[in-house]
Amino acid sequence: MSAHTPRPFSSPYTASKHAVLGLTKSIALDGRAFDIVCSQIDIGNALTELSARTNKGVLQADGRVAIEPMMDVKYAADAVRHIAAMPLGVNVLNMTVMASKMPFAGRG
Repeated sequence: MSAHTPRPFSSPYTASKHAVLGLTKSIALDGRAFDIVCSQIDIGNALTELSARTNKGVLQADGRVAIEPMMDVKYAADAVRHIAAMPLGVNVLNMTVMASKMPFAGRG
């Protein structure tokens, strides 16, 4: 998600996400002749052991620290299964799965 809308003080992480986005598009293009597809899933605030530390809040663009809505990680796994089940003639190039009230579209 950071390649589309970064968080404050995340330039190295955001740069790496831009690299993944470019690689995804290149693989999707170069793989066409070989029936190779590539998808990128941007996963928002999914509740995992790693994300549990954000329960104390996350720095926002305006300097506030706010607790953000989370989603069950099951929905991210469901998205992966959905894409993996598609035939090679179909590709989901980009998908964003996030908690519906997560501050992403209006971040900043």
